[in-house]
Amino acid sequence: MGGTAFIFPGQGSQYPGMGKDLADNFAIVRHAFEEADDALGIRLSRIIFEGPESDLQLTENTQPALLATSIAFLRLLVTETGLSPEYLAGHSLGEYSALVAAGAIDFGDALRTVRLRGTYMQDAVPVGTGAMAAVLGVEAEVVAEVCSEAAQGEVVVPANFNCPGQIVISGHATAVQRAIEIAKARGIRKVLLLPVSVPSHCSLMNSAGEKLAATLEAVQVMPLQVPVVSNVEGKPYTEAEQVRPLLVAQISSPVLWEMSVREMTAKGVTRCVEIGPGKVLSGLVKKIDKELNIRHFDDLAGFKAISEEVA
Repeated sequence: MGGTAFIFPGQGSQYPGMGKDLADNFAIVRHAFEEADDALGIRLSRIIFEGPESDLQLTENTQPALLATSIAFLRLLVTETGLSPEYLAGHSLGEYSALVAAGAIDFGDALRTVRLRGTYMQDAVPVGTGAMAAVLGVEAEVVAEVCSEAAQGEVVVPANFNCPGQIVISGHATAVQRAIEIAKARGIRKVLLLPVSVPSHCSLMNSAGEKLAATLEAVQVMPLQVPVVSNVEGKPYTEAEQVRPLLVAQISSPVLWEMSVREMTAKGVTRCVEIGPGKVLSGLVKKIDKELNIRHFDDLAGFKAISEEVA
């Protein structure tokens, strides 16, 4: 039996009601959500469980909501099954969940940091001036060519290398629209504008990175108890001193998700457990490596299934 990796989703996986049936059934889950409410001084759990969706979709709420849900699920899984990971990784915001899981950042500090991160990202670019789009079924080199042709003095770059044939681009809305038209003219049929309010992982986020750097200065970073694979480098952090600079870089650098998964499999990982709402990462991992055993849960039935399998 090879090693296990725990992977944590990022923005886009949230939905109202996530985690509610597990919170209703397990005190450890309930307590994690209560801890999140206390850390932030808001009723985050009410927004998570009841919505409205418009409140949950506000970036400053989405980011701590996903982190809280992932850590609640993590505590449940580890306590009830004893399963432990050899590696941890998270997609964009999910990297914060991974760092909490590794013992590098305190849960409360992480919640406060990602709430501010969401605000900084939203403030960096006025609503409507930035955009992101998924380009499907095309090599990375072609996507880079399309972006450089579309830029015309504005920003549009590959932002997420998610899996073979799925690259997300990010930048000014007008430049992203030009990239979509250029891609279609080249016969690339599947280019989808994403429903996001912030163009993440491009240089338009530099001002957010500066503010995040100041916030992270006040956050204590402890040694990592389990290796976390960084989005920016696609390889594990080797020491705690790397955490702050890499998290600052992450906000405006591409997410090297495919490279991160390949790094973990090269190190002997044979099973990935997605911990958090939805199964976006499970889908990506399947496309990266068909041999990997992939599991996820975000409700009571899913948790019972994974518990029986581990037992």
